[in-house]
Amino acid sequence: MTLNEATVTQLSEAREGIRQRHLKPSGERPPTPGRGIHHTALISSDVERTIEFYQGLLGFPLTELFENRDYPGSSHFFFDVGNGNAVAFFDLPGLDLGPYAEVLGGLHHLALSVYPERWAELKDKLTEAGVDYQLESDSSIYFADPDGVRVELISDPLGEMYGEKIG
Repeated sequence: MTLNEATVTQLSEAREGIRQRHLKPSGERPPTPGRGIHHTALISSDVERTIEFYQGLLGFPLTELFENRDYPGSSHFFFDVGNGNAVAFFDLPGLDLGPYAEVLGGLHHLALSVYPERWAELKDKLTEAGVDYQLESDSSIYFADPDGVRVELISDPLGEMYGEKIG
């Protein structure tokens, strides 16, 4: 579905109004109470396949694997994605979950920042592994993980996107 020009203009005007009401200049913002993202938890249909993808193909080290405290028999495992941040997964055996879907309140994509030289290497590794990807500019690659989650590898520094400060 493509939005018509009048709708796009209306949405742009609404976004600008939200921006004016809520976005304060960096010097006027209060300090955040947060220390960073401890981890983001996704669902895996196959623990070993997920580890082979994130550690084996993308190079993010597996840092822990233990039983999920909330669901006996389920695994909870973590990958180091840099700067003390982690991406975690659960497998939920027996729940017969359906395939990944974008839904309101759901995950749109997981953006992982990598160094520019690693970005180029990982792009080549994705090609060699036969992983379909979409190249967006010279700094973003989008592809699906083994369970269909959209992943972005972005070579922009943390706190920047396409040359703009976002933090």
